[in-house]
Amino acid sequence: MFIPLIGLTLFWSTIFTSEAVANTQEPSREEIMNSRMDYYAKYNDMFVTWHYLAAIDQYERNIQAVRKDIPKREGVIALQFSKEYWAGALNPNQDDTSIESIQYFGGMGLDGDGDGKADLANDDDVMYTMKTYLSQYGHSEEDFKIALWEYYKNEKVVNQIISIAKLYKHFNTIDLDTHVFPVPVRGFNYSYRGTWGASRGWGGRRIHEGTDIFAGYGTPVVSTSYGVVEIMGWNEFGGWRIGIRDNHNTYHYYAHLAYFNKDLKVGDIVEPGTLIGGVGSTGYGKEGTSGKFPPHLHYGMYKFNGRTEWAFDPYPSLTQWEKESRKKK
Repeated sequence: MFIPLIGLTLFWSTIFTSEAVANTQEPSREEIMNSRMDYYAKYNDMFVTWHYLAAIDQYERNIQAVRKDIPKREGVIALQFSKEYWAGALNPNQDDTSIESIQYFGGMGLDGDGDGKADLANDDDVMYTMKTYLSQYGHSEEDFKIALWEYYKNEKVVNQIISIAKLYKHFNTIDLDTHVFPVPVRGFNYSYRGTWGASRGWGGRRIHEGTDIFAGYGTPVVSTSYGVVEIMGWNEFGGWRIGIRDNHNTYHYYAHLAYFNKDLKVGDIVEPGTLIGGVGSTGYGKEGTSGKFPPHLHYGMYKFNGRTEWAFDPYPSLTQWEKESRKKK
């Protein structure tokens, strides 16, 4: 009698354990993206379009990922307000959810889901509050810029969010995380290795903030990511160079180019694989200087955290994108 009972107990224990694991399983990337889009679509209208809300939310998510002084918000939406802004600077209860007292103390928190509370931890309340704030300024891009300036008081932050909004509007999606290797992985010879931090002498002692990809003169150089062309032209160190900003606050820097794609200009939107120029040996001098080193692409990556921007080693990303690009081919 005891053996069947033990077997039955183990059977039901296995079933319940499997169900518990299934219920606590992390959502897939696709499910996360869909959940975010559901919120953006819910608060989308002709005055505040979804890509504006999505751009602010993504910017907030970006800086939370790299700033230790900003807590990561729990929930589908990363957008968060300070307690002082939400409840009112003079409110003795900084965790206040009462609509009446929040309004009395001049707080901006609103009730988005109709439950009678303005809860800073509620995704609907947060989204509705931001939408209401933006709608006060108008529905044009210029109005959006003004609203962002009044909220963040930082021109670079405003430009970053505008770029993200442009990408979301152009591609009509927030799923813009595909990357490719910056030169063709087949049909051209190239080589590279990790050179992050190596010393450089021209123009004064400095470290190498990137990875050099050596290739034949004129080898096509393509955008590794979705992004907006932020800068394009001559730099005495980088020669003919181009800078592209993506939706993760990352600046992609391509230097020493022999030429630019003649159809490309500052403000244009690119995607992975968009031709931006060709490998060259320009730089280390006045405009037009070339040939002071073998032809190669200098590729750098910089992260903006809402205050400052710093370089980080692109080599791990490049090795991963090279593998992925070869698989796609």
